[in-house]
Amino acid sequence: MVPWGFGGCCVCIWCPSSSCRLCPLWAWPQAGPRATRSDRLWTHTASKNTFVGDIKDKVTAWKQYRKAAISGENAGLVRASGRNMEQFTIHITISPQSKATFRLTYEEVLKRKLRQYDIVIKVKPKQLVRHFEIDVDIFEPQGISKLDTQASFLTKELAAQTIKKSFSGKKGHVLFRPTVSQQQSCPTCSTSLLDGDFKVTYDVNRDKLCDLLVANNHFAHFFAPQNLTNMRKNLVFVIDISGSMEGQKVKQTKEALLKILGDMQPEDYFDLVLFGSHVQSWRGSLVQVSKANLQAAQDFVRRFSLNGATNLNGGLLRGIEILTKAQESLPELSNHASILIMLTDGEPTEGVTDRAQIQRNIRNAIRGRFPLYNLGFGHDLDFNFLEVMSMENNGWAQRIYEDHDATQQLQGFYKQVANPLLVDVDLQYPQDAVLALTQHRHKQYYDGSEIVVAGRIADHKLGSFKADVKARGEGREFKTTCLVDEEEMNKLLQERGHMLENHIERLWAYLTIQELLAKRMKMEGEEKANLSARVLKMSLDYQFVTPLTSMTIRGMEDEDGLEPTIDKSPDDSLPLEMVGPRRTFVLSAGQPSPTQASPTFHQLPNRVTGVDTDPHFIIRVPQKEDTLCFNINEEPGVILSLVQDPDTGFSVNGQLIGSQARSPAQHEATYFGRLGITNPATGFQLEVTPQNITLSPGSGGPVFSWRDQAVLRQDGTVLTINKKRNLVVSMDDRATFEVVLHRVWRGSAVHQDFLGFYMLDSRWMSPRTHGLLGQFFHPFDFEVLDLHPGSDLTKPDATLVVKNRRLTVTRGLQKDYSKDPQHGGEVSCWFVHNNGAGLIDGIHTDYIVPDIF
Repeated sequence: MVPWGFGGCCVCIWCPSSSCRLCPLWAWPQAGPRATRSDRLWTHTASKNTFVGDIKDKVTAWKQYRKAAISGENAGLVRASGRNMEQFTIHITISPQSKATFRLTYEEVLKRKLRQYDIVIKVKPKQLVRHFEIDVDIFEPQGISKLDTQASFLTKELAAQTIKKSFSGKKGHVLFRPTVSQQQSCPTCSTSLLDGDFKVTYDVNRDKLCDLLVANNHFAHFFAPQNLTNMRKNLVFVIDISGSMEGQKVKQTKEALLKILGDMQPEDYFDLVLFGSHVQSWRGSLVQVSKANLQAAQDFVRRFSLNGATNLNGGLLRGIEILTKAQESLPELSNHASILIMLTDGEPTEGVTDRAQIQRNIRNAIRGRFPLYNLGFGHDLDFNFLEVMSMENNGWAQRIYEDHDATQQLQGFYKQVANPLLVDVDLQYPQDAVLALTQHRHKQYYDGSEIVVAGRIADHKLGSFKADVKARGEGREFKTTCLVDEEEMNKLLQERGHMLENHIERLWAYLTIQELLAKRMKMEGEEKANLSARVLKMSLDYQFVTPLTSMTIRGMEDEDGLEPTIDKSPDDSLPLEMVGPRRTFVLSAGQPSPTQASPTFHQLPNRVTGVDTDPHFIIRVPQKEDTLCFNINEEPGVILSLVQDPDTGFSVNGQLIGSQARSPAQHEATYFGRLGITNPATGFQLEVTPQNITLSPGSGGPVFSWRDQAVLRQDGTVLTINKKRNLVVSMDDRATFEVVLHRVWRGSAVHQDFLGFYMLDSRWMSPRTHGLLGQFFHPFDFEVLDLHPGSDLTKPDATLVVKNRRLTVTRGLQKDYSKDPQHGGEVSCWFVHNNGAGLIDGIHTDYIVPDIF
């Protein structure tokens, strides 16, 4: 599958005098071929306030940033650099006499090339760093088949001393932690040798022809078949020999061509076309690779000289003519994989020079029969022009940077297309089952790559969902059907459901935005405006930084207030209803999905236990397909132990707050107004109130408000704040819990905002886990007997036999807000009276603790 990684960067800035402005702070390096711009940027100021970035349309974001900068406030802006989502620039302003820490987190989809995924981290601290660390954790459902690292700035000996790597099954880990002395460029130097790329490479097991994942009515199809025979290919190189190629460019181009020609296979056919002021070809038709032909072609490459202007249109049309003629007139070549590759460093200056006309000419000449790959050498060219032309003709464009390794860059590109395995690849899905689909037809599939298709599935169509793949391989037709492995998918979601639940939908959104941006590049007028509107809406919905959006952060409070999430009941004697968006999970630095998921077979087992409102404890018992519930009546200010795992030290405590009684005869209702969660094994500590979310409160950690949208990682713990609704915490894949925010209307019977707590996944908690909720995390047995009418004829009573006790229980309804914080869902349960007496171990006062931690 396509990995979905994330990364981050942090910089501390001290501004001693007048307002400091850094524009940009840095131009982010290429963070991978498909770096999703769902970044989060937040600033942590010296006053311990934390402000989280928000995605807005780029005009509004720029105005907000400029206004803050002019006012001397702390502010930041993240915006796309150019027409795609892969590179971005950060602008930062901090006020006089202030200190701020800016943290950037980003997501990245890794593209498979040459049988591996590459995670490239630019390392350039320009100083010795006391605590320098790169820590990479990898999880792949298919299992990891290889894992390696490369550091261009390290010797083999130093790499062996400073890099630790390991992988087993689905997990891999890389740690690079050099000491200060290991960073020094020499024993007595104060300069750092850390200057270059740190690369992590890995691949996954390829036991199946394709991998089809489904969750939340979205799917992702990863197609990378192995053990296929390489197809024979027809290859034409179209090379710019205009005067601007003089010097190092033409030298490196010749070196790369000579090496590429030497790597071609005997069954391949090829030709060379050169264009400057005039167009010339080596043979004018395809010839088979042979020792004599290769020698002649290499001599031709060594001898050619530069020739004036740039007749790009003429050169491409000549190359297209050679390939087309071979396909049409030579039956033995018609089943080969045909490929056209052009290299240029400039813009058209001879012959047809109008770019739009050139694009039309090339499109009409190729007519979808083979792909065109454009290589742009250097920066002095219209790369957008090359990119559009490639995309219109089933290829892609790549920039070749003017550097000492340009020869290797050219050879690296050729390796990606050197071994076509399939042509005319068509991935088909039931028309009535799919509502939206990314690109699913590909001209060619190359060895070592991967085709990814994502889409939305119609409601109630999961049972008929499948993928049929048709293509043409070497000497035969290729057909296969991909089905969803329900057992494996359920197992995967049980293992990492909280991380993957939202990933597939965001992958679909990201790929869709990419394709819309590509189409937008070719459009004008109303069509372009309509595409822009679609891109902007999806970018805002899914919180992606794109050419139409930017992220802004300001050191001031959000202007919009928190909306209440509890309606005032029209009748004070009726239960209160909760209002607010449903629970969602997020992967790394992303936002929650803007759509609600329909229930599917791909869900975690229904083991949610929780406590909410007054406070009602809900204990689901999946093996009995039933639910028990009880209340705890205590005074405001009392702190109760909800979860306590003595083996790990993990604990959750909750403090009660009060609300005025509805009548003198009623007790004062209590709710949870403060939660303390701690995990001593990792040093994680979290305090949650209806106002703030505080990390490491005892040591002055960052404070977030419920207005923020953020994802934080700390030593295996992932904390996701979903703006104005809930937060979800995953701890080392061993436990996942949710805190729901309830806001109240003025005049409501509930006079204070409060919290709900739900344990979503507790399967890996130790058997000794205890607490009012924790004691029920593992299976227990009970039996309900003697069903009979109760004092309320609408609520029958029964006898509950549990823990060798016989208790009188009443059938009733409670509300579970774990899946829908807005309205909640009714849960039918057996209510245990008297503070859960007989059901809980001991009595409820045994669970009172002195401190929130």
